Amino acid sequence: MPRKQTLTALATLAIGVAAATSAHAACLSDVQVAEMAEHYAARTPAANPEGLSDADGACTRAKFNSLLAQKMGKVVGYKAGLTNPAVQKRFNTDRPVWGKLYEGMVLANGAAVPATFGARPLYEADMLVRVKSASINHARTPMDVLEAIDQVIPFIELPDLMVQAPPKLNGAGVTAINVGARLGVAGTPIAVPVTRGERYAMLDALRDMQVTLTDGSGYLLGGGKGSDVLEHPLNAVVWLAEALQKENITLKPGDLLSLGSFSPLLPPKPGLQVQANYQGLTGAQPVRVTFQ
Repeated sequence: MPRKQTLTALATLAIGVAAATSAHAACLSDVQVAEMAEHYAARTPAANPEGLSDADGACTRAKFNSLLAQKMGKVVGYKAGLTNPAVQKRFNTDRPVWGKLYEGMVLANGAAVPATFGARPLYEADMLVRVKSASINHARTPMDVLEAIDQVIPFIELPDLMVQAPPKLNGAGVTAINVGARLGVAGTPIAVPVTRGERYAMLDALRDMQVTLTDGSGYLLGGGKGSDVLEHPLNAVVWLAEALQKENITLKPGDLLSLGSFSPLLPPKPGLQVQANYQGLTGAQPVRVTFQ
């Protein structure tokens, strides 16, 4: 090959290598992730992860979770985040994200929690489901999901956006911080009914339910409807199972899955009592949290 062509080929190869390297360059370094984990533990704001691609966000989440696991132990489930179009818009994305839930994150109904439970603490109306069967990994419809779970659980999630400037977070940044998983309060479980007719009725109720957040005096703080989450809340499980499989993670019986926001993300205040109500969902009891 003539020298000029050889130089051109080498230059092209160098550009390709540089482009490939830069595509992964924004994954936070081990030192940066260690600093983020230290801020998480101290409940102080960490530096914003900026300029991340989706792959960079996933890479950073994996590093962050490896450090969280050393402190928090067992993974008890997973959360789907940004499943509500209104919340997606807030974070300038058009797709959900996921994070891990650890032992001790899920508190009992009526729990009292410091209003400063995180660096950037928030609360929202959410819902958990509990996995009954590994068939959930192949679920493609809400009915497939319902047949693979045994409980639907009212849930107030207490996420922590944990960075210095939460409004600057995008979808990849939310992924990087493990979707802000910190705490949540679980209510009384609702058993999935046995007969197919009852299951169809539950599917309709989950889609059509009106979810509200109220304070101790009954004042409406926020809310939404079941279909605000991916048109049916159990679609969040379909998405989550597929997303986890892409990372070689398989859901197993007993895993708890958080479905996403039925309300705006709101800041807690000392003395505030919050109750989530699920109107139209048979058997659903309110779930409550008090902020100290």
